[in-house]
Amino acid sequence: MSADTKGHGDPHNLGHDAVPISEQGPAPKRIVVSYGFWIFLLSDFILFSGFFAAYAVLSGETAGGPAGRDLFELPLVAAETVLLLLSSFACGMAGIAMMARNVRWFQIAMAVTAVLGAGFLALELYEFAHLIGEGAGPGRSAFLSAFFALVGCHGLHVALGLVWLTTMMAQVWAKGFREDIERRMLCFALFWHALDIIWVAIFTMVYLLGSGA
Repeated sequence: MSADTKGHGDPHNLGHDAVPISEQGPAPKRIVVSYGFWIFLLSDFILFSGFFAAYAVLSGETAGGPAGRDLFELPLVAAETVLLLLSSFACGMAGIAMMARNVRWFQIAMAVTAVLGAGFLALELYEFAHLIGEGAGPGRSAFLSAFFALVGCHGLHVALGLVWLTTMMAQVWAKGFREDIERRMLCFALFWHALDIIWVAIFTMVYLLGSGA
């Protein structure tokens, strides 16, 4: 029986002439990059888990200073949350524009994402400056050290995400929707949405629970 005859009788390529996975060479780059990026995201979640754990342990260690209920302004934090969630929606729209190969709407959606993300960051910096101005800086107590470390780490991620975002806009503008650029854009979208998830946890654990304690 010829190889062609075997192929027709074995449409799922499960015959003895199939090449084992271990001998098929390296996986396509899109799989390798996706796998590596998921590992990066998981490591980032582990990093934040450490900060969350430290905050949970130290949230009551105010050293006689102000606690969360004395400092947090929920309307301000709610505005930050809305800005970040809307930026994630705009990022999703950018992904749809990329799939439609529409450069103009992609750039518009990414610009909106950048503006909303920058607005979130500006409010966070205002909050930090306001707390420090009131004498509630990170050196005041263990609680505030843990607060600034956790929220500041998230803010640093948003700032780096904005740099990444503008880089993606420039690459699409100069080179269009190439396969490698689309792969980087998908990684960026995952990163940006992950920041949303982490922020929702911060909003709940730090601000809502802290204000009610």
